[in-house]
Amino acid sequence: MSEVNQRQRWPFVGRGGELSVFSSTLTDPRERGFVIYGPPGVGKSRLAEECLAQATRSGFKGVRVSASAAAGSVPLGAIAHLIPDSVDLSDPVRGFADVAKALAGPGRSRGRAVWVDDLHLLDTTSAVLLRQLMDAGVIRLVATVRSGEPASEAVNALCHGDAVRRVDLAVLGQAECERLLQDVLGAPVGRRTLRHLYEGSGGNVLYLHELVQGAVLSGNLVRDGEVWELAGASLDATPMLAELISARLVAAGEVGRSVLELLALCEPVPLADAEAVATLSVLTELEQAGLIQTTEDQRRTTVALAHPLYGEVLRDKIPVLRRQAVLLSQAERAEGYGVRRREDPLHIATWRLAATGTADPALLVKAATLSFHAHDYAQVIALLEALPEDHHTVHTRLLLGYSMIELGRWEPAERILSDANAQATDEKERLEVTLARIMSLFWLGSRTQETLRVTETALEHVADPAGRRALRTIEGYVRVISGEPDRGLKLLEEHLEEDPSASYDLNTWLRGALTKTLALAATGRTTEAVAWADLAYAIHMRAEADQQLVPHPATQLSTPALTEAGRISEAREVGGQAFSDLLVSADTAVPRIWVAFFLGRAEWLAGHPAAARLWLAEAFAPAREINHANALRLILSYTVAAAAELGDLDAAETAFGDLENYPVMGYARGEERLGEAWLLALQGMQSKARDVLLEAAAAARTTRYLTSEALLLTEAARLGGAKEVTGRLAELTQLCDGALVPARARFAEAIAAGDPEKLLEVSGELESIGADLMAAEAAAAAAAALRRQDEPRRATAASNRSAAAAARCEGARTPLLAMAQAASTLTDREREIAQLAAADTASKDIAQMLHLSVRTVDNHLHHVYTKLGVTTRRELLSVLNEPEQPS
Repeated sequence: MSEVNQRQRWPFVGRGGELSVFSSTLTDPRERGFVIYGPPGVGKSRLAEECLAQATRSGFKGVRVSASAAAGSVPLGAIAHLIPDSVDLSDPVRGFADVAKALAGPGRSRGRAVWVDDLHLLDTTSAVLLRQLMDAGVIRLVATVRSGEPASEAVNALCHGDAVRRVDLAVLGQAECERLLQDVLGAPVGRRTLRHLYEGSGGNVLYLHELVQGAVLSGNLVRDGEVWELAGASLDATPMLAELISARLVAAGEVGRSVLELLALCEPVPLADAEAVATLSVLTELEQAGLIQTTEDQRRTTVALAHPLYGEVLRDKIPVLRRQAVLLSQAERAEGYGVRRREDPLHIATWRLAATGTADPALLVKAATLSFHAHDYAQVIALLEALPEDHHTVHTRLLLGYSMIELGRWEPAERILSDANAQATDEKERLEVTLARIMSLFWLGSRTQETLRVTETALEHVADPAGRRALRTIEGYVRVISGEPDRGLKLLEEHLEEDPSASYDLNTWLRGALTKTLALAATGRTTEAVAWADLAYAIHMRAEADQQLVPHPATQLSTPALTEAGRISEAREVGGQAFSDLLVSADTAVPRIWVAFFLGRAEWLAGHPAAARLWLAEAFAPAREINHANALRLILSYTVAAAAELGDLDAAETAFGDLENYPVMGYARGEERLGEAWLLALQGMQSKARDVLLEAAAAARTTRYLTSEALLLTEAARLGGAKEVTGRLAELTQLCDGALVPARARFAEAIAAGDPEKLLEVSGELESIGADLMAAEAAAAAAAALRRQDEPRRATAASNRSAAAAARCEGARTPLLAMAQAASTLTDREREIAQLAAADTASKDIAQMLHLSVRTVDNHLHHVYTKLGVTTRRELLSVLNEPEQPS
């Protein structure tokens, strides 16, 4: 980060197309100039700099000209350094010809490439001379022009004609901003942070630079494990950025400034409201200057600032009383229209609250309800915390409590809901509060048993059958996630209707449907899981438009159901869409954590450990921020596994050390030990790793997380235990539908048998369901088996197939891949001892671990060294870690 702090030149990103256009102008003798148009800060000068460097590498002599208002007042002042001292300019016609002759002298076969920055500020005389030099073929022009400025005589002189190529530079797209930020920061940026920085900067490179600079200096942008994240939602502009924007806003004038202040505090506003502050002609001038923009939606025209940062800078400079007057005036205008539109109560309440710290209680409640409907839970909290205590009802406390839950603020949620419970006057209100309290208690510090006691107590006092079904549905939710999928699923199947119209409460039905999908997937009923996810999503989307729902529809897009069904690529695509939807339309931490976790898990199963680490980092940062302890152990377990598969021992050990601080949640039981096993494998202790995986698989079997059991047994097979797990995996194929578990079973069976035909067949099967790494491992094992059978041609084909699949696996390093070629002639015992020896484990320690004599270990090592052609443990490590290359 020191480079960022020192305001280094940022990497050149996202302008390859424009640079290619310039390359073509250099090779075309008919081309004389290349002019870059664009708004301030878009990267014109940076592109021009790259163009000049490319021209220099091509044999041109590079020259820079800096045009400015000051230099423009002196004829030829900006280009004086181009004119030889011997040239007499008293006769401009002859003098200009002499300049061209001098610059085209011997030894300058390619001439000069002249970069003129801010060409529109160049004086006319300089422009005329440069044009003559261009037409004479003496120079190639590279120039930048600020778009939106009136065309100057210099621009007219130098930019016309077919010999001058023009490019219009747009702002960077989000993907280009992401690449740029990763290059600058040295690590990926979290997707939530990327969205804030991209939207805040509008893709303007200069603005983006200053936002990052401000966030770093304030400590708001921090590296949280794998990724950079903003600690808060606000962006901190630097003084330089504020000055740049302020200078741009000066063009508005005093009247225009009033409009800009209104928009900074209240945007977007109807065109009529903007015209109440300034005339239409002023608004037109502001639009032409690029300070405001208008949008037409059917018959309504609204006005907003042209860039989000304009509002940030303007708000900081509006005096308190002026701010209050603007906000109250706009609230009165909206009220004068009769509060006709649905969003009017929210806007009016927000403006009055910001102006005076208070608002009409009824208006605050209406506004909070609208915000809740939009999943803007932070806004709900801000509005209802301003509500006087004596105006709070059970309904407002429920809105407040649920908003706290969705943001992971469980302790204050529990206090609010306790107050709501005390205020409740009938069974319906008490039941509504209890349903909310169950959610709060369950996620607050793993208080599962307390949650279940609250549920049972409530059942004793609820007579309504629909209410009792709702309680049992929530109990099913708790049991599935806390480690009892069979029992929870039974409750859900008994009490969750397929038609939600008969349910007590749609929010409860949606939570139950989400959990039923998870339970079905966990217990191997993946076809039903996918069907339930589709049903729940369709119902959620239909209800979203007109009902007050707590969960976001994206939570029903079930990545785990698709993953366990063997539709891994689809799961990754659907999960990515769900995460994007949550970022765009919901202010909610908990769903974002789980969607990111399931995406990380899907990427792990696909064999993409680097992508998995990034998604897991997306889950980890908010989970740690809100102390979502129940999720953190699973997240860290997969983080350790992904780091270990990439050979990153330090990261794996660090994450594993953190993992022990968090409790086992119960969901996906056994998978919380996956990272431990892969860390042991990376450390060369495959036997111990298999023991851990088999113990974890036994725990998953006991709790009936069947797909978790299948996953863990498969991992044991990948680490040398295929013969131990084939029987149980075969049994699981009878208990689980979908394509993934059968493919896992056939993989383990083929590895155990060393049958190249079966290995190649299962490699294709795994590839078809999106399990790239296991497909590569199966093909690698087939290649090794074929080499042992002395079939080099087929072995080469299998090796190439493995390499093609492994190329999609982001540098994953696993025992099967690493040893398939180099150690294809080793026995299972020799491979295990070789791994331990390569990890610098002493022979006596290896003997103790494997219950062998030291002499037996040394004999095995001698055979290993002979077969692999090495003489030391260092050479052994190099051979075992060498990625397989196509033969």
